[in-house]
Amino acid sequence: MTPFTILIVDDSAAMRSLLASTLESLGGITIVQAVNGFEALRILPREQVDLVLTDINMPDINGLELISFIRNNPIYKELPVIVISTEGSSKDIEKGMALGANEYLVKPFNPDQLLELVKRYL
Repeated sequence: MTPFTILIVDDSAAMRSLLASTLESLGGITIVQAVNGFEALRILPREQVDLVLTDINMPDINGLELISFIRNNPIYKELPVIVISTEGSSKDIEKGMALGANEYLVKPFNPDQLLELVKRYL
């Protein structure tokens, strides 16, 4: 398996840690972490990222703004984005998908479901 890089964007250190440990079971994956969308935007030009997992509710630049930036930038527009958020109403999910998220998982999520989605996009 080619090494892939996944960017985890979440203001919760516990959630970033949970996501990273879940993903490490796939093997051959490099994890890069950002505490908010602003930090993610600083990381994107420096790292060859293959997939972004992002929360919605974060300080500075939130997940929806991050998705919007990714989709409107020709360099990143094909980059798969999976939202993992506590915001689980159909309105929230529709908004995330309309902005260009590839998938939307609601917390608490099933780790096996996350791994299946990640494998689909890598």
